[in-house]
Amino acid sequence: MLWAARPSRLPPPTGAAGLSRRPSTETQVREWFAAYRRGWQREKGAHWAVTRGGGSVLGRVALRGFDVDDGVADVAYRVVPGARGTGVASGALTVLTTWALCEIGFHRLELDHSTRNAASCGVATKCGYLLEGTKRSAAVHDDGRHDMHLHARVRDEGPVRAVMDGSLTGLTA
Repeated sequence: MLWAARPSRLPPPTGAAGLSRRPSTETQVREWFAAYRRGWQREKGAHWAVTRGGGSVLGRVALRGFDVDDGVADVAYRVVPGARGTGVASGALTVLTTWALCEIGFHRLELDHSTRNAASCGVATKCGYLLEGTKRSAAVHDDGRHDMHLHARVRDEGPVRAVMDGSLTGLTA
């Protein structure tokens, strides 16, 4: 019987490579980046550090869960606390969106964020990602389960709006 083979309790949710969602050691960070490299090699995901002028890392942007046959992928971004509210997330998302839709040829990009994160909702909307709905109790965060907004950007919706301030020099692998 299939049900008899299932564990009675699922393990706690974890992030990339079986680690917690927030790395707490340099070793964990290195393991995450090793997993990112494997994802790139398998053509399943890509992650970049976001810098301004080649300086310190301000955040990360990612294209994950490639479905090349359907032309769909997920986007994600995170910005260090000191750089929030400065256009880093919207600039990085614009660069990634333009590349993925216009150069690589993806048809649809999806992103989700906690419904409790109004700033992330603003970034998604500013970059032309339309709100499609709410996924109830869809993700585990440090303080428990969160509902998640689902946004998407489809190539046929027109050109990606430029929201960069000109000082974000790009993404570094």
